[in-house]
Amino acid sequence: MGNFLESVFDRLLQAADRVVLREVRGQQFVNVTGRELLEQVGRVRTCLRQLQLQPGDRCALLGPNSIQWIAFDLALMAEGAIVVPLYSRQAPAELAGMLRDCGARFLFAGDAALAESIAQVWPEAPQRIVFDEILGEIPAGKGAIAPPNPRQPDDLVTIIYTSGTSGEPKGVCLNTGNLNHMLACTTAWMDRLGWKEPRPITVFQYLPFNFAASWIVMLSCLSKNTVLTLSTDLNKVADEILLSKPNYFFNVPTLLERVRRGVEENISKRNGLTRRVYRNAREAWRQKQDGKGGSVFWLAFGGALIFSKIRARFGGDLRGLVCGSAPLAPETQDFFAMLGIPIWQVYGLTETCGICTMDDPQIESEPGRVGQAIPGIDLMVGETDEIVVRGPNVFPGYWNRPEETAKALYGGVFHTGDQGEVNSKGNWRISGRIKNLIVLNSGHNIAPEPIEDKLAQLVPGVQQVVVVGNGRGYLCVLLAGSIDATAAQSAIDRVNCELPHYRQVRNFVILKEACTPESGLLTANGKLRRDAISARFAQEIEQMYKQHAALATGKSA
Repeated sequence: MGNFLESVFDRLLQAADRVVLREVRGQQFVNVTGRELLEQVGRVRTCLRQLQLQPGDRCALLGPNSIQWIAFDLALMAEGAIVVPLYSRQAPAELAGMLRDCGARFLFAGDAALAESIAQVWPEAPQRIVFDEILGEIPAGKGAIAPPNPRQPDDLVTIIYTSGTSGEPKGVCLNTGNLNHMLACTTAWMDRLGWKEPRPITVFQYLPFNFAASWIVMLSCLSKNTVLTLSTDLNKVADEILLSKPNYFFNVPTLLERVRRGVEENISKRNGLTRRVYRNAREAWRQKQDGKGGSVFWLAFGGALIFSKIRARFGGDLRGLVCGSAPLAPETQDFFAMLGIPIWQVYGLTETCGICTMDDPQIESEPGRVGQAIPGIDLMVGETDEIVVRGPNVFPGYWNRPEETAKALYGGVFHTGDQGEVNSKGNWRISGRIKNLIVLNSGHNIAPEPIEDKLAQLVPGVQQVVVVGNGRGYLCVLLAGSIDATAAQSAIDRVNCELPHYRQVRNFVILKEACTPESGLLTANGKLRRDAISARFAQEIEQMYKQHAALATGKSA
């Protein structure tokens, strides 16, 4: 049996005359067949040999998702290079640091401006080559279609840099064996969705390929009978989805929760009948889920008047959604289930090839949980409820960081840094990050994520929620976004009534600026950089605690 890359090339040959990839360009598609994609790959491989590329050379890919990006990725892997995918929207100085760290020989970029932005901050940057320059050297139709060069299971395929929530990003090395196992798992999962049918399945992709899970989605689709549609304008994702009419697409919770809030806010502004139908249909659905029957009339009426129109915004052919990167709020998963759109959650890290658990599409999922461990791995709960994993999906180490590799792989297992637990059905729940634990001066250890997730659902207009309080006597919270203070206090009161006293939020401040990757307060994939946020808003945090202390003193007096 061949390796994962040979399987991709074989599938593209089988799909020689069928469209396998397309980009959304306005209201049109740019399509390529399996043969055309392989021909592009062949043209790139010819030029790589002219550049005297050697197996093991690190080569960076910088640019938004595109057919060309995929052609370069496949060509570099086929020639034995180690691909280093970079995020095109990340700060040039951070990108330069990654290039310097991995010792990249070449930087292949989607356009000259991207490449030059790095050279401006790092004059010693490696040789920079724009995609069109290579593809323009050999005319279309002149690329030799050949199988990829042989590779061993231990051969490195890629170095993917972590998002760096604390400290500098680390280069996660993934090898052929990691990819062989992961692609076997994901393609088998696709078969359980019914993807063995003759008609190609349509998949929409908007998440950047420099993220491990997104890259795995792309390789999985190229390994099966699919048409993968690439978003080219993140500002028009809703329009692109409508045009693409996908059967499935991969998501992060932010988008899905934004859809739910948008629908509910829109309905709250509609006439009384619409609000009544939605309210009654939602209650009937909940009763049905609880085994109490539920009104067939209201379910049918709500489905015809409201739910069908929401589903139509996704193109009308949507069969389900996959969600990862962070826990999805149970309320959001229930909302889409009510619409007739199942959501399957996945959990994993770059170090585990993107995936450790997946909801089984043939078994009803549990909102708030991220599915069962994928086949062939051991997923366990270690000390302090930390999730540890052992298996062929676990990376061999960080690039040139032996001490951090030894720490992460101590005891023969990978220490994820995530806290979680598993129930009797084998379904996992992720409760927080160990290093994010807030330790009050009372000695109480508190995971901030559950409180943050709940407030994010309840505070209208909020973009980020950051719970603080390490070393202090109680918790406070930073709220970023267009937020009404009264609504924020009301939400905090609702959350507090369900919590023990030491986990209650005593005060809040509304930030004037939202956290963004450009400001250095979020990682490239939207995770909070807590240390940076605490440093940036140190004055606001201190004032928040002083204000509450003064109020508390006044009340006691």
